[in-house]
Amino acid sequence: MIHNINPEEPALADDEPDLIEKTQESQLLDLPLLENFKLTISYDGTDYHGWQRQPNRVTIQGKLEDVLMRIMGEKINLQAAGRTDAGVHALGQVANFRANCRLSEAELLRALNAMLPFDIRILKVEKVGPSFHARKSARSKVYRYRIKISPIISPFDYRYVLHYPYPLDIQTMEDAAKRFEREADFSAFSSGDYPNPVRKVLSSRLEHCGDELVYTVEANGFLRYMVRTIVGTLIMTGRGRLKPDDIDLLFEQRKRTLSSPSAPARGLCLVRVNY
Repeated sequence: MIHNINPEEPALADDEPDLIEKTQESQLLDLPLLENFKLTISYDGTDYHGWQRQPNRVTIQGKLEDVLMRIMGEKINLQAAGRTDAGVHALGQVANFRANCRLSEAELLRALNAMLPFDIRILKVEKVGPSFHARKSARSKVYRYRIKISPIISPFDYRYVLHYPYPLDIQTMEDAAKRFEREADFSAFSSGDYPNPVRKVLSSRLEHCGDELVYTVEANGFLRYMVRTIVGTLIMTGRGRLKPDDIDLLFEQRKRTLSSPSAPARGLCLVRVNY
């Protein structure tokens, strides 16, 4: 039986603009001489309250903007490809900002990495055209979720995987993962209410690699908690609490249920953004 649950506090999807961002962008349009910089960023999200800056909380965006302000001597507004939640990691997050900067790309790269904490690294700095926007220009994003199924987990893995040493029907989970390849309303696999909850999942697959299950999903956008809820649904399927056919019913109901719990944030990583 599928039981409904109340949605959590509504929040922006990772690709949904907020009012502050719209205001900042309109102001930037009046400054055409500013150069546009693209950053490719990797970070361990364990000790951060997600990407988006928040009052009195340590976030990835907040750390980056503080360092950029020290380098540039002016306030910098970063626009990210997606807002990762608290505890979520990134191998290839992308953000852009506009500023008057006399440093070369290589010099700015060195300055940023010299001043940032070691759990945030800038992999690449590029000057791009004025029309580039980290979120709006993105064609798709790829996320990966790791599940360790070994009896014992290495202390070098626990920050980056979900440890689940219990029986799972992996073949059923692999079959269920393919059911998410569709363009549909993903409200049943997210937190909050959205004016447009339709997303197109281009690829959804679960692979068994030794003592690890790796779920990889690519979509044109994601709702909040969408990947973690899909993973939670796959685990319920592997435990026999759901059948793969039940996933179609969840899509039809368009409501979050107890059949789709959110997996912990630590196993999730933004792998890359495609442009």
